[in-house]
Formats: sequence, structure tokens, C-alpha cells
Amino acid sequence: MNSSDAKPGRGRRVVLWRHGQTAWNLERRFQGSTDIELTEAGLGQARRAARLLAALKPDAIVASDLKRAAATADELAAVAGLPVTHDSALRETYAGAWQGLTHEEIVERYGEQYAAWKRGEPVRRGGGELETEVADRAAPVVLAHADKLPDDGTLVVVSHGGTIRTTIGRLLGLEAHHWEGLGGLSNCCWSVLGEGARGWRLLEHNAGTLPEPVLGDDD
Repeated sequence: MNSSDAKPGRGRRVVLWRHGQTAWNLERRFQGSTDIELTEAGLGQARRAARLLAALKPDAIVASDLKRAAATADELAAVAGLPVTHDSALRETYAGAWQGLTHEEIVERYGEQYAAWKRGEPVRRGGGELETEVADRAAPVVLAHADKLPDDGTLVVVSHGGTIRTTIGRLLGLEAHHWEGLGGLSNCCWSVLGEGARGWRLLEHNAGTLPEPVLGDDD
């Protein structure tokens, strides 16, 4: 799947929305596929963001089935009057032994692996998934739902920082070692892809608030 998979001329938009804050985000503890709930602050973030995103008049919502993404999606569904389709392919990267560790613990115990990942090398963090494997599972789901949109339609995808970044990289047709060049998303912020003459284009990135720290697996 790459940028050529888009059907130009239909004017579709894809909004990739990261879930709200969790306790593990605040602790800088690597979540990966661990099913962590939103904090009260995270729920508030989702409610505020949902009011903004509802103004885009989305046509469909698809979300990761992990609690933090599903609860975030529910806030938009309530405002927009739309159902949510859940798909496990939109979960965050599985990162094996890294999951549950703080940032400092990862750097201390897996320093070489962490440095290689930050250099853009293909790394199975904690023995888990490669970023390309995350894109392999997530990007086709996004494209399949986007393909069902009407002309000029908008799809909202509620997912996780790492999964969103790899999916954007794949849909833009970027080589995997360049995906690190896409900065992380703050909690409950989003990026927007739109159709251009040559496929998908990045129209907005990490939008939704005044700049805030990126707290999570992708920082």
C-alpha cells in the first residue's frame, strides 16, 4: 500500500486522531498494546476535541479496540451521531519486554535497541513488532474505510501515536527510515490527510491545541 492507492479527484479526507491521556502517558511508561484506560483529564481532552472534530461533519469513525482509543472515539460518536467500527489492526505497536517500562528503564536496559530505533533502523522493540509490520496491518484498514467514503467525505481514525505515524508514512509513500521525521502526536491531537493529484497529502499534523508535550510511546 502506498500513496498510489488513493483515488485522486474524490476529495476525501482522513483524520487520524490520537487517544486522550492515560496514567501511563503521565508516567512515561511504554503502553504498546497494553489496555490502559483514559484518565479523567484524558476523557476531558476527548470531549473537547470531539466538539472540534464534529464540525468537520465526519461520515465514518473507525477506532482501535483498546479502551483508551475506544473511549476517545465514543465521545465523537456521541456528538456526531455516528456508530464506531472497532478494529484490532489499529492497536498500538506490540513492544514485548518494553511494555510497562518507563522511558528511563528502556534507555537503561535496552539502550542500543532504543538508539537504533531512533536512528530509523528496523528494530523489534522488546522483541515485538517492526514499524513496517504495524503499517502493514493498519494502513489497509484505513484505506478500506476511506474507499467507502462519498466524494468529499471525511473518515476519522482513532488510534495511537506510533500506529498513526507509521500509517501516515505508508500512505504518503515515504521510505520507512524517514518515518521518524514525522513528529509524535500529543494526546487527543490529530493529523489530516487529503487527496491530491498524486495521492494522499499531509494537510495538518499534530493539530488541535496549542503545542503540548508529546507523552507516550512515540516521544
